Amino acid sequence: MSLAELRWLDATAQADLVRQGLVTPLELLDAAIARIEEHNGDLNAVVSTRFEQARSDAASTTEGPFQGVPMLLKDFLAHWAGDPVHGGMRLLRDRDWRASENSHLATRLRAAGFVFCGRTNTPELATSLTTEPLAHGATHNPWDLTRSPGGSSGGSAAAVAAGLVPVAHGNDMAGSIRVPASACGVVGLKPSRGRNSLGPQYGDHWGSVTHEHVLTRSVRDTAAVLDATAGAAAGDPHSAPPPARPFRLEAETDPGPLRIGFRTEAPGTGETAHPDCVTAVENTARLLESLGHHVAPAAAPALDAPGLFDAMPPVLAAAVAWELDSWSERLGEQLSPSVLEPMNAMLCEAGRQVTAVQWLSAITASQRWARGVAALWEDELDILLTPTLPAPPGKLGELSPEAAPPEQLSAGIAMLGAFTAPYNITGQPAISLPLHWNADGLPIGLQFAAARNREDVLLRLAGQLERAAPWSGRRPPE
Repeated sequence: MSLAELRWLDATAQADLVRQGLVTPLELLDAAIARIEEHNGDLNAVVSTRFEQARSDAASTTEGPFQGVPMLLKDFLAHWAGDPVHGGMRLLRDRDWRASENSHLATRLRAAGFVFCGRTNTPELATSLTTEPLAHGATHNPWDLTRSPGGSSGGSAAAVAAGLVPVAHGNDMAGSIRVPASACGVVGLKPSRGRNSLGPQYGDHWGSVTHEHVLTRSVRDTAAVLDATAGAAAGDPHSAPPPARPFRLEAETDPGPLRIGFRTEAPGTGETAHPDCVTAVENTARLLESLGHHVAPAAAPALDAPGLFDAMPPVLAAAVAWELDSWSERLGEQLSPSVLEPMNAMLCEAGRQVTAVQWLSAITASQRWARGVAALWEDELDILLTPTLPAPPGKLGELSPEAAPPEQLSAGIAMLGAFTAPYNITGQPAISLPLHWNADGLPIGLQFAAARNREDVLLRLAGQLERAAPWSGRRPPE
């Protein structure tokens, strides 16, 4: 099979070729390395490589559902001992900081047969929804190199969209899997809280808003990777109940008629999304009706309650201050906020003023808000459909670290996460699917949210939509 043919196969198809003896893990890896070397100069999606270690891993990979399939890890969490960890920070880049242990998620991905061939670009400390860190420079969107790939898993999304690898790791604190999935035209699932472990280094991360998973080109890959990684580890503070059957089977199962609401007004502001995003939602609603679902506008007023937007600023600020202090401890020196980009320095300074009482008050307020939102799925809905992003992918530079005063940047980034951030607070699963492209050829992702722990419902619907309106033939321009 030619390199060109391998490029656009999903991970499931690549693993099938290995099982059939039609290709070896080393051949898959060498093809991925060739693609990275050819295209990364334009994309800047991959910021560190481990090609020689990967070749050794590929030669010794003998089992797992994804035996020999190459993948990339985001340069934030998912540590692999001995590999670089920069988290988008210039300080860690300059010191060539390397992980001392494996995360549970990386260990499970490796046990599933994946071969790690590098790490992908991310904004500093993953605090932005565009990927333009001063440490490594901007990642470019494969659909238009002048556009942002989203963030904070923008390097991973760009790599998958451009066919460098079929799967890349991401994490999601306010939309950081779903936003770049939307901007780059790939599949991005944020699982339920506790579905994937953050251990052994973390239990909660940023006040329990952090969720780990991957970006893929197909729903079946998203589901099958979750089968390989899901499950609590010893000591985890959160866990999701085991699924009744494999998620991969759910993605192949007809969902039956569902109650699906849709809205195009951004939570908290009431502002209507860009006309391209509204069109995408309306077209998708019609598609859902044609598939037999009960579809209607949903006011979902609980999403607009003020608790979330009052609680998030102190939580985020305290998280950034904690991140810097954590690195101070690891490096054995007290780091000043001045080592950070301007917005993160501002957040760090603010975070150091947040008291324990204010932190707990913010957590309590966000949990109260989450109860109100979650009730929508108990009484009114099976699925809520919205745009993933409030607008098409923006131009690179508009929200870069030095483009505007820190307060202005922070506000602009918050607006990008208006549709996605709520589900990091509630812990519900939500997925972005590439179901629409605008007149400029830019992807417009659609977000679907289900009740807590109901990835089964979400994946059944996602699989049905992929079969009804397949996107696998859509590829970025060369």
